Parts: sequence; structure tokens; C-alpha cells
Amino acid sequence: MSDRDKDSPPRIRKRDRAASGAPASGWALGDRFAWEEIHQRLLASADEVIGSTTRELFFSGFTAGFAIVLTFIGYAVGRANFPNNDFLATILYPIGFLYIILGRYELYTENTLPPVKLVLTRLASLPLLLHVWIVVLTANILGAGVGVFILANTNVLSPEAMRAGAEFVPHGLEIGWWDMFFKALFAGWLVAGVVWLNTAARDTISRVITIYLVFYMIPTVGLFHVVSSGAEALFFVFLGVPGPGLFIIFYEFWLPVLLGNTFGGVVLVALANYAQSEQRRYPEIRVLSLRELLFSLKGGRPFDTPRPGFRLTEEDEKTETRNE
Repeated sequence: MSDRDKDSPPRIRKRDRAASGAPASGWALGDRFAWEEIHQRLLASADEVIGSTTRELFFSGFTAGFAIVLTFIGYAVGRANFPNNDFLATILYPIGFLYIILGRYELYTENTLPPVKLVLTRLASLPLLLHVWIVVLTANILGAGVGVFILANTNVLSPEAMRAGAEFVPHGLEIGWWDMFFKALFAGWLVAGVVWLNTAARDTISRVITIYLVFYMIPTVGLFHVVSSGAEALFFVFLGVPGPGLFIIFYEFWLPVLLGNTFGGVVLVALANYAQSEQRRYPEIRVLSLRELLFSLKGGRPFDTPRPGFRLTEEDEKTETRNE
């Protein structure tokens, strides 16, 4: 075997690839992906996100933000009914995240890992990544704000659940800025890890179990998620109860969670994972120049395939016919 063959990635048969060009099944074991295959699937998933229009990103993010209110409702009701039992109080916390991730809506923390992969492999520019982050995060918070505004001004929640929901922000402010940051850092690590594990999973049941267990762990051990914390902060503001002002809530409560989630997702997951992958394994991919990486809005198409809606070539049609 030549040195060139040793450096080449395992070949994936054409029938084992999705339309995006990413592996649809493992090369060695059909139901289990190798590290490199998961990495390729992540790149294809990231392209789907980063190739979306601003309008698509915004409304998908807005829907995700509104859905996070389900998590707030479940958490508030759980705290009201089991104030002294963290294991039972948080049992409904993952419901909003299940809705969002399985429904393929855009959530800020879920978008931390895949688009960063494109930037690290020089397949998308840094300005394009920031554009995706800003649009999705803004839409998430707006959607969550609409949802909790309804909760704060109606009787959807019981008085006990309303009081429990109003305690989330004061409790967070007691923790301190740096402790909030590091708690959010680990939450960001967990959430970004969910993206990797979901990409490796091949069935919905596995994804449901993974999502539920990881997001159940976040409130149970006292960690913080930026979008759900944003919903908690806005609920507190909309209630109009006496307490800290808007700036204090933003700077002391929400900002450290935002920075911690982002840092945890990018540094502890994206960079660590990238360090284990080798860019030279993708010789067929045209990477961006340094100028394009830093100053352009270019990005996407990690594999030389068209986007959804393309017509199959004659060769593809013959291959599909043979496979059938």
C-alpha cells in the first residue's frame, strides 16, 4: 500500500451517500459511523444551515424561541410542584428542546458547532458565521419573548407556577457572574455534544433519548442555557415584580450565560473535534483564501453536489435503478 493510499479516507460507495454527498451509512459497519464520516455529515448539516436565507433563519429561529416557552412552562410547573426535589422538578425541562431539535428549527446553541466546523475547515467565512449567529439568536429571543409575554399576562400558568417562574432570575443573580459563566460553559459543551451525537445516530429513538438526557441534566445540576435563560429573564421583566433592573438582569444574568454557552460550544467541542480531524483528508474541497475567510460572506457546499431540488443526472438515475 502506498503512502498516498494510507493518507486517503475510506471510500464511501455512491449508494451509501445522501444527496448532499455526506455518508448515509458507515463504510466499515453500516449502522455505525467512523469519526471521519460523522465529521463529513456535520459539514453537510452545517451547509444546510449556513446556506439558508436570512428570512429562513429568522423564522425558523423565531419558532424555536417560541417553542422554548414549553421548556419554561415545564420547568416552572415542576418547580411549583416539587420545590425541594431537583430530579422531579426538571423532568419536563427537555420538552421544548425535543420539539426544536427533532423539528429541525434553528436554536443558537445548536448552531454553535456545525457552522464553526465550516469556518475551521475554511469552507465558510467568519462574517457569514457571525451573520447566522446574530440572526438566529435575535430570532430565538424574540420568539421566547412573545411566548413569555403571553404567559406573564394571562392565566395559562397557575399562581404557584407563576411565582416559581419569577424566582429563576433572582436565584441566578445570587450565583455570581463568573460562576454563571462556567456553569453556562459546561451547558454549551453538553449542547454542542448533542449535535455531534445526533449526527452519529441513525434513528429517531436514539436521538430522543440523547436529547432528553442531556437537556434534563442542565437544570438538574444547576447549569444554564442562553435561550431558556432569556425566556426566564423576559418573563421576570414582563411580570413587573419589584427587583433588579433590566441592565442588571442583562449584564449579571444573561450575558455570562451567552458567553459561557458560546465559549463552551466553540472551544471545548468545535476546536477539540477539529484538532482530531485532518483537513488534508478533503482534497476535493475548495477552501477559502485567508482574505475570503475574514472579509467575505462566502461559504457552504462542503461536497461537490447541488442543493435540494436538483435533478438527478443520467448516471445517478441508472445507479438508483440498479440499487432498487
